[in-house]
Amino acid sequence: MDTATFVAFFVYLLLLLIIGVIMYRMTNDLSDYVLGGRKLGPTVAALSAGASDMSGWLLLGLPGAIYLSGLAEAWMAIGLAVGAYLNWQFVAKRLRIYTEVSNDSITIPDFLENRFKDTSHVLRVISAFVILLFFTFYTSSGMVAGAKLFEASFGLSYQSALWIGTIVVVSYTLLGGFLAVAWTDFIQGSLMFLALIVVPIVALNQMGGLNEAVQAVGQIDATHLNMIKGVSIMAIISSIAWGLGYFGQPHIIVRFMALRSPKDVPIARFIGTTWMILGLYGSIFIGLVGLAFISTQDVSILSKFGIDVITENGIQYLDDPEKIFIAFSQILFHPLVSGILLAAILSAIMSTIDSQLLVSSSAVAEDFYKAIFRRSASDKELVWVGRIATLVIALIAAIIAMNPESSVLELVSYAWAGFGAAFGPIILLSLFWRRITRNGALAGIIIGAVTVIVWGDFLSGGIFDLYEILPGFLLNLIVTVIVSLFGEPHESVEAEFDETVARVKE
Repeated sequence: MDTATFVAFFVYLLLLLIIGVIMYRMTNDLSDYVLGGRKLGPTVAALSAGASDMSGWLLLGLPGAIYLSGLAEAWMAIGLAVGAYLNWQFVAKRLRIYTEVSNDSITIPDFLENRFKDTSHVLRVISAFVILLFFTFYTSSGMVAGAKLFEASFGLSYQSALWIGTIVVVSYTLLGGFLAVAWTDFIQGSLMFLALIVVPIVALNQMGGLNEAVQAVGQIDATHLNMIKGVSIMAIISSIAWGLGYFGQPHIIVRFMALRSPKDVPIARFIGTTWMILGLYGSIFIGLVGLAFISTQDVSILSKFGIDVITENGIQYLDDPEKIFIAFSQILFHPLVSGILLAAILSAIMSTIDSQLLVSSSAVAEDFYKAIFRRSASDKELVWVGRIATLVIALIAAIIAMNPESSVLELVSYAWAGFGAAFGPIILLSLFWRRITRNGALAGIIIGAVTVIVWGDFLSGGIFDLYEILPGFLLNLIVTVIVSLFGEPHESVEAEFDETVARVKE
């Protein structure tokens, strides 16, 4: 790696650690550690939510999928854009108000327990278990992406790259908690946005313009330019169904809970949606133009940057499609700019891993340790339990990620489906249906999570060739409604629901 690239990369990592130290001094209790004391402004909340949402998938996974399969993979981007907007539109404000009304809840399991007045703590524990299960895989996907970045950029072995990336992201999350995560995500979201705008523009210019780039792609494989040809209805439905996942992603909706005021939601929604749509466009162009760009490059130039290629039918392809953004950043830009762009990839990766580690550690501290073992635990004790949990969860995720053949997109899709199917319908019904009961919510979470596991591991293929989030989401919704209709919510539960509705209308 060029010295200038290394310096830019190193300065960026140092900045993140400095933020972690500063926020460490501002973190006094568990509410600060897991929710930042509900002090996030709309811009920080929007970019933080977007950055923690998109992860390395936006700069590695999606461009790689487009590079490999063409615009047929763009249906996923459409589903995500619509889902993200609907999440801000319908969930953000009401969840921000309801979590405050319901005993100032600071985690999703905490909210569900308070929302249904579940004194048995079963709902809280099951919710926390689901969070830990799927976040371990989700965090692992980020570590795979980080390892690929360090491996390609520094020439390290995959295993060495994996552990270095893990140490960096764990360090500032461990120190600064939610405030460090939110502010580093804000910086990371801004850097990701800049990279996703600049790289496609420079790449298109290098290819002679949009028309020339499109023609070059068409000559290699015309189906890459067609969103429908060769794509089954089931595949399109599966891709769009990704949008359903937003309603149940704990690391995203916790940003809604952390907003300083419900009045900030419209501004945050506009900023977050704009950021996402433009980012997705940039990501798609990187993958599409990358196909034509790599096919025209001299092999000696590519090998100079450590970029491996294979040749099929006389056409040159990347050995690993998920490294197309890395290839662009190294070949097209000055080493100093290249360092900044590589930092953007690391930003995408870290911004999700840190959020996932934080939500997971808060589940351990608040929803397991305090709820079951030590209800009298002090805030300082809980913060340290959360920090220890962060370290342990990161270690487990890193071990899962040790397989260098792991796909970022596959790991993300599994965890995304798990959260969307387990929590999505429950969050929506909790916010909009006063008739939902504790037993209904519990049955729904279990059936949603189990469906994703069974469908994804044992039933995929053939007539079951459908993204597991859709059957999991629908079965959760049906089961929750049916079970709830056999019971009655407590009067105090209905009173809080009515108070929330009244405050939303204000």
